[in-house]
Amino acid sequence: MPGEGELLCYNKGCGKTYDPNLNKQDSCIFHPGAPVFHDAYKGWSCCKKKCTDFTEFLNIKGCTTSFHSNEKPEEPQKPVVDKSKADEVIEYRAPKPITEVDDVRPSFDSPLITVSPVVSDVLRKQVASCNQNSTDTTKAYDGQGDIPIGTACKNNGCKQVYEGPETMRTSCIHHPGFPVFHEGMKFWTCCTKRTTDFISFMEQVGCSTDEHVWFKAKSGSAVKCRLDWHQTSSAVFVSIFAKKYDPDRSSVQISPVRLKVCLMFPEQNGTYEHDIELRGVIKVEESSVQMLPTKVEIKLKKSSGASWSNLDIPRSSSKPAAEPEKAEPVQKDITLEERVDAVDLSDL
Repeated sequence: MPGEGELLCYNKGCGKTYDPNLNKQDSCIFHPGAPVFHDAYKGWSCCKKKCTDFTEFLNIKGCTTSFHSNEKPEEPQKPVVDKSKADEVIEYRAPKPITEVDDVRPSFDSPLITVSPVVSDVLRKQVASCNQNSTDTTKAYDGQGDIPIGTACKNNGCKQVYEGPETMRTSCIHHPGFPVFHEGMKFWTCCTKRTTDFISFMEQVGCSTDEHVWFKAKSGSAVKCRLDWHQTSSAVFVSIFAKKYDPDRSSVQISPVRLKVCLMFPEQNGTYEHDIELRGVIKVEESSVQMLPTKVEIKLKKSSGASWSNLDIPRSSSKPAAEPEKAEPVQKDITLEERVDAVDLSDL
């Protein structure tokens, strides 16, 4: 409580008592702004000091000096509630999404243009290292003859090394899925164990048991890559997560309604291909591609501000419909053995 002849200062952040006869230009240190509470942070609009603890917030020193003031600041007026409209029902209708005009949509067979990518120097070094290692035949097992001692199992997460015929009797505990790094979390697609620490991620025990794989055949097989996409009002971003692909032998081709990607993996002698018809129309000349060590980032510039409900339009590979053949009369005396013999099991 203020003493005799003293007044209480109502400036924000001060709260001290003062003698009016000794009130000077620099007597009061306070905050001229308003308190701000946002996303667990507490601070003042007049300065950049922020904290998460309320006691620390109360102890933030003022950023302005002036005279003490015993005038209470006016409290903001509360909005007057009109009780007569308490039973009023407000109808809300979601805005209709903007769609592309079908009659101006280019053909899927429009000429494709190969986009010149911006290639990371780190990616080129990784590919060069892969090519150098692939020429060293003394360290790699080619699948012929006896397995060299010290050959590591090729399954993800398995740390077993071939030490002799007795190793073949051990079980391979590995991850059959793919590693995922998303928003700071690291995990495998085959199990739900997640962590933020990379060492803990590498030490995760596999979730599947199978036989060891000492050699992965390089037969030019298809390589699986994870594809993700998101959009803004002006562009669509497609991310293809891949490592150690050759940027000089890979290509990204686009047309106003088509995206065709081909990535070459020299270490696996494999290829990733993805050819889709885009949901919307893009501006080819304003689109771009970045080839990074962990992914291919494709930016597709929208021709309008339309929101895409999906990345692509599924294309059916159905053949032209032939003329319907005349139905043959049903034979009622077909035996069970004849029905079994009539089933084509060649594709099973």
